[in-house]
Amino acid sequence: MSDVIEPVSEALIGRAKAALGRRNLIFVGLMGAGKSAIGRMTASALGIPFVDSDHEIERVSRMTISELFAAYGEDEFRALEARVIKRLLNTGPRIVSTGGGAYINERTRKHIKRHGLSVWLNAELDVLWERVNKRDSRPLLKTENPKQTLENLMHARYPIYAQADLTVLSRDVKKEVMVEEVLAALASLPKK
Repeated sequence: MSDVIEPVSEALIGRAKAALGRRNLIFVGLMGAGKSAIGRMTASALGIPFVDSDHEIERVSRMTISELFAAYGEDEFRALEARVIKRLLNTGPRIVSTGGGAYINERTRKHIKRHGLSVWLNAELDVLWERVNKRDSRPLLKTENPKQTLENLMHARYPIYAQADLTVLSRDVKKEVMVEEVLAALASLPKK
């Protein structure tokens, strides 16, 4: 078996684009699930713009996410995040990756539902931990036991992420495989 990844078929891309229509595709899930990387590659495959909501928040605030958490706390950060995401979803189609807590906010979740399709990148604890434990830029993991904190976030958030329109399993495979699975999940929906 070869490690060569075949390009995504034009037929699949066409079906995915038809299903998306003018809507946005919003990636949700925990930190480390691959929302930014897979979102960016999905946008490239579909030929539509990509925006990372965390990068947009940092751009408009001129502060990093960690600095925002430290200076204003999580509640104020979530309020800013909700405003930024609402603005990002006013036009489409585009791909938007969100921070791990964005979809947990009920108002943000309703706005996502109104202006697009959500796709949850669902990952197991060990996959997430392997991806996030190398960097200390995750404000929610600055705890005594960050792996336990990550597991607690999974238990609290996964029932809410499960409300997403689509679910794709995030695991240790080539990113191109994940993109193809996202496109296939999108293409399985009726045309919009």
